[in-house]
Amino acid sequence: MTEDVSQDVLSAKHVVEYPYTRSVGPVLGRFFSALREGRIEGVRGDDGRVLVPPAEYDPQSGRPTGEAVAVSDAGVVETWCWVAEPLEHHLLARPFAFALIKLDGADSSMLHIVDAYRLDAMSTGMRVRATWRAERSGRITDIACFVPEAPLTGRAVRGESGAPEHGAGGELGPVRVIESPIRLEYTVTAGRAQTRFLRGLIDGKFLGERCPRCQKVYVPPRGSCPTDGVATEEVVECAQQGTVTTFCIVNVPFRGQAIQIPYVCAQVLLDGADIPFMALLQEVEAGEVRMGMRVEAVWAPPADRGPSLESLRWFRPNGEPDASFETFRQHL
Repeated sequence: MTEDVSQDVLSAKHVVEYPYTRSVGPVLGRFFSALREGRIEGVRGDDGRVLVPPAEYDPQSGRPTGEAVAVSDAGVVETWCWVAEPLEHHLLARPFAFALIKLDGADSSMLHIVDAYRLDAMSTGMRVRATWRAERSGRITDIACFVPEAPLTGRAVRGESGAPEHGAGGELGPVRVIESPIRLEYTVTAGRAQTRFLRGLIDGKFLGERCPRCQKVYVPPRGSCPTDGVATEEVVECAQQGTVTTFCIVNVPFRGQAIQIPYVCAQVLLDGADIPFMALLQEVEAGEVRMGMRVEAVWAPPADRGPSLESLRWFRPNGEPDASFETFRQHL
């Protein structure tokens, strides 16, 4: 059958966010430890240049870098871009600039933010100075921001700036591990084919599309056949049952996990489809899952369904005999 999507295509904002923990090693550890004490340190390269932030290996020669070198917390803006509408995760809630700043005593530039309040206050070559946080933990955000210096005094235009009194960071030991928040915000527009598929989930249906040349049915549909490169316009409703072609057992917990481990993620080839898709497999012991297992869809209650894969709760065994390997070997 063919069908038109009379409603607008779906579009949704997505956020991928997680903490990233890493060890920093002796060179970067010394840099972060200095930040905790209200100081900025670089490192000397093979040719005598001072690199800030420090690098473990000279970017020109590839050899290990040398001694630590203290630099100023003031410098010159080499290039910048203006952020007129800050996002929720930015360090400032008002407009600011991302800037590459060459600190006095350094030969490379450091990326940070400049709190200039107004776009016309920013310029390449302007002098800026760091504003430090009162409580510091050994992260680049121990520098709250940079602010413009007054032309003659070298002091910050608004309030006090410059390095604070050095704390007792040495007594805490060197920084060895840091945790950085990773966040990606993006908008996905589904297109006609995937919009039809997502709206079909509200009714508990798997709607795919058939290629007019190779006759393969794709679920979820892509709008075109990846093999033949032609549009797929014939809509095909696939069955509620399918076959597990392959699977993995998840045993490692993670932050925010809502499913008790171990659990199974499986590639399920629906009857009538020619490509499997990944789904959660439940109502079966992880050790009993196998390739060829026949399963059926379990849907959320109709009132809880929306145009997303959350409408499909999971698949479960349906009691049918396992499918033979020959029926799904080409879909592995």
